[in-house]
Amino acid sequence: MNIKKATYIVSSPDFEQCPVPDKPEYAFIGRSNVGKSSLINMICNNDKLAKTSGSPGKTQLINHFEIISSLDESEGKKKVNTFKWFLVDLPGYGFAKVSIRSRNRWEQMIENYLRKRENLTTVFVLIDGRHSPQKIDLDFLENLKLWRVPFCLVFTKSDKESQRIVSKNVKDFLNAMKKTWQFLPQHFVTSAVKKTGKDKILAFIDETNETIAPKEHGKKEKEVKKDKE
Repeated sequence: MNIKKATYIVSSPDFEQCPVPDKPEYAFIGRSNVGKSSLINMICNNDKLAKTSGSPGKTQLINHFEIISSLDESEGKKKVNTFKWFLVDLPGYGFAKVSIRSRNRWEQMIENYLRKRENLTTVFVLIDGRHSPQKIDLDFLENLKLWRVPFCLVFTKSDKESQRIVSKNVKDFLNAMKKTWQFLPQHFVTSAVKKTGKDKILAFIDETNETIAPKEHGKKEKEVKKDKE
């Protein structure tokens, strides 16, 4: 997949004020200061797309970006040439220098979005690959299980530690999940600096969009047919 264009659309204080849900949507979330903005910028080839900050808790709204991507044509197989989809930058969970009231408001906003946003396709949950399993991350995943929200894991900052330590942390995290999960989600190991994991994440989105496209096409054909009748 090639990102042709990434455009900031809007920042919303509530899921009901988000853009019309007419495109597949992929949300990114993680503990504060996990490197979310840097990862989004790396994926979209735009260092200025998502605002980065050394201060945790700067992202306070639901931030929508419209992405236009192209697919590589393969011989003997028909593919849609381009896709439009939403990338969403969600507020981080965990530590932030804000009031309890503000933190509770964020948590409710995030929960409402995750549970009620009808076009949400996948949530990419970012985990800091430098650290051993953190309870706050595991607890958040349990919430996703309860809410039946599909997700993938993205282990970030793999360039900040040795490959041996990162691999151990990833393995330990997945083993911790096995205590309460029957099936483990797909996971990616990334580095915004070295651009590690970018192609694999985009390939996942590419494959998911291809799966959704025929259904959406069929839906639109039925709507056209119904209008004619």
